Amino acid sequence: MRILLLGSAGQVGWELRRSLASFGTLVALTRQGDRGLCGDLTELTAFAATVRQLVPDVIVNAAAYTNVDRAGSEREQASAINATAPRVLAAEAKSRGALLVHYSTDYVFDGSSDRPWQDDDPTEPLNVYGRTKLEGERAIRESGCRHLIFRTSWVYAARRKNFIRTMLRLAAEREGLQVIDDQYGAPTGAELIADTTALAIRQCLAQGQDDGLYHLAASGETTWFTYAQHIIRAAREAGWPVRVTDEAIQPVSSDVFQSAAKRPKNSRLDTTRLESTFGLQMPDWRVGVDRALAEIFACEKP
Repeated sequence: MRILLLGSAGQVGWELRRSLASFGTLVALTRQGDRGLCGDLTELTAFAATVRQLVPDVIVNAAAYTNVDRAGSEREQASAINATAPRVLAAEAKSRGALLVHYSTDYVFDGSSDRPWQDDDPTEPLNVYGRTKLEGERAIRESGCRHLIFRTSWVYAARRKNFIRTMLRLAAEREGLQVIDDQYGAPTGAELIADTTALAIRQCLAQGQDDGLYHLAASGETTWFTYAQHIIRAAREAGWPVRVTDEAIQPVSSDVFQSAAKRPKNSRLDTTRLESTFGLQMPDWRVGVDRALAEIFACEKP
């Protein structure tokens, strides 16, 4: 089997390099490309030629434009990477009978529901980022290619910039913190996403079915505030440098922080269909967060 992985330097892409390594020939590309192969999704002709050259059985697109606030001012680039490129990949996958795996986001919803979002709930993005991701989803589904689309949220890993890293840095630098306490979700590790993807690909190819759109997230729920508390308490227990006290971490409304793009207040995703289809049980969000923290504490000097 030949697998083409795009966006292999990102949080999820890095873990996919591990989880997909045993499937056969894995060609993992970053935006810079490799040996004349193009991994830059803004270069439509070049990366389409790369797909045709490699003739993959599976295309995994872990590349995305993810700067939520800048997407409004960089609409053309966000649309090219999140919407147009998936459309091109879907066309290439369709013409070759390949399976296309793609990642989307909870930002396709407006966050107004008082329950976890189900796979078939109406979508209504609040910002340009969410709209471009939704356009990418639709392009793939309308293409008729075999596909797996995974919507996920609050992604983190032990490496690269993310909320865990930011909280560890701020907790060491500041004596007080304000953290949003009116947005709800489940922090979801790149490792969990990659391992679930590998299992789903294997089952989909073996059974010739089960393709479609799924919500993929850890179980349970939290707010950014309680998430931050969990991180900082673990850091203190591990002997990591922490200046801020628990009492100095203040819960605040999202209105306190001015941002260019509006965020959904409810990012909870219902994973019932994913779990029932692939025989899975999503772990509580704390399990993956604690694993990532343990890796950071063990491998890095404070």
